[in-house]
Amino acid sequence: MAIGMGGNEGNLRRAFRLARQRLFPLLRNPKMSPIYRTSPVGGPPQPDFLNAVVVGTTSLTAHALLTLLRKSEIAAGRKPGGPKNGPRPLDLDLLLYGSRRVATPRLQVPHPRMTSRLFVLVPLADVAPRRVVPGTGKTVARFLEEARRRSTENVRRARASF
Repeated sequence: MAIGMGGNEGNLRRAFRLARQRLFPLLRNPKMSPIYRTSPVGGPPQPDFLNAVVVGTTSLTAHALLTLLRKSEIAAGRKPGGPKNGPRPLDLDLLLYGSRRVATPRLQVPHPRMTSRLFVLVPLADVAPRRVVPGTGKTVARFLEEARRRSTENVRRARASF
């Protein structure tokens, strides 16, 4: 399983630590990528984001994990119903769930836009470059190579560590 973490407002150190405290006890072999400073994609004008990815395995179902992610966002100060792609203290996305594909009104896994977004692929490639994205036959490293040729996103390693 892979979870994308991001945020660009408020106390990001607190938000990322909260997410780790809630996630890591539920994961076997948890690993977190380095943190990256990334340009926003879509939405209103806003500050850069900090982004990272957490990988591991869990006994939670994909939907139970999604519920935990949403509750963690709210605990970090995210207000439900804010502007689409607007500033937020914490955004947690379920990117991958093993080799499974999930397509429900509430959840799509693999995340539908992950294979074109550098702010997801760069940290994910740090912790799982050979992971095959279900339904594609391509690895994370291959998607990163392809996305780098097309993207205008600015992604650089942050000095921050949480």
